[in-house]
Amino acid sequence: MANTILKLTTIILSLLISLALNNSHFVSSTDDLNHDDQIEDEEEAEEYVLDTPLPHLGPRSRFLASVIKKGTHCDRETNNICNGVPANKGRDMLFCCKKHCRNVLSDKNNCGVCGNKCKHGERCCGGVCTNVLSNVHHCGKCKKECSPGDLCGNGFCGYA
Repeated sequence: MANTILKLTTIILSLLISLALNNSHFVSSTDDLNHDDQIEDEEEAEEYVLDTPLPHLGPRSRFLASVIKKGTHCDRETNNICNGVPANKGRDMLFCCKKHCRNVLSDKNNCGVCGNKCKHGERCCGGVCTNVLSNVHHCGKCKKECSPGDLCGNGFCGYA
């Protein structure tokens, strides 16, 4: 009985590993669920602290003039509060894309410039669409460097 259970477990485990290796969606979807990644990732910041407060907001407090929340409404013609505005000590760069403030250094739908979408398996790392499934400098997520000699495969360092 125990031998049969062991054989079934081995078969199921082999099937799961085979599915994981053959399905590129597996890595990107499980990576998206990782809460540690969300904190560091482009699109996950709740607000951007501007490097220089916006001067044209009039009598509003200095703090309010220094923070833009993720997805804040903007208009390129009349209310462009995020036209090339650096934030979070230079880590972010905000632009008005389709009436919302977007960080073009990490937004995979507006990577580098408004409207530049990264392909499946890519993330926007520093304003450049990067294949995080095989890049040793951005393995699985931006700025995750593999150890020297380790390769990046399917978004994991040292993947064999």
